[in-house]
Amino acid sequence: MLRINVVTLFPEWFAAPLSSSILGRAAKAGLVQYRVVQLRDYTHDKHQTVDDAPYGGGAGMVLKPEPSFEAVEDLNAKPPIVLLSARGRPFSDFVLSGGEPAALCVVDAVVRLLPRALGDHESASSDSHYDGLLAPPSYTRPPSYRGLDVPDVLLSGDHDEIAAWRAAQAERLTRERRPDIWLKHGE
Repeated sequence: MLRINVVTLFPEWFAAPLSSSILGRAAKAGLVQYRVVQLRDYTHDKHQTVDDAPYGGGAGMVLKPEPSFEAVEDLNAKPPIVLLSARGRPFSDFVLSGGEPAALCVVDAVVRLLPRALGDHESASSDSHYDGLLAPPSYTRPPSYRGLDVPDVLLSGDHDEIAAWRAAQAERLTRERRPDIWLKHGE
């Protein structure tokens, strides 16, 4: 069983996502166990102070080391341990108001890859990035809606042609939308 520990100032932020949909079903099936820890429980003053002004001045606050270190040490977790931080590898070129949305993204991305977490594990293997490319477009019924038509090849029943079309679309979309990924794919 995978154990995921989250240390946060906002444990309530995780209640619904970790008990719903794929993440919730995975926990109910015994595939993963979540432990959400309140960082303020590791403070040593009556105000439960977890942050302070930065040395050298400047805007904002910085998390104090004591509660963070003590909370992680108290988890008694076995490696590997993944710690997210504002100084770590960025998700993209945007700033979040806290680490909670980023942590939930990581939890979701990991848990959905656990065997039996998805109703159909093939779903994960056809996702964007699974094989180094963006996923091809997907279509469902009806075959035509407001002038938008499902490509004929997908209606043909020819599985080899469909596979070739999907591969070509994945390559096209990756080249157009993520040339950085396309360059790595070609290496």
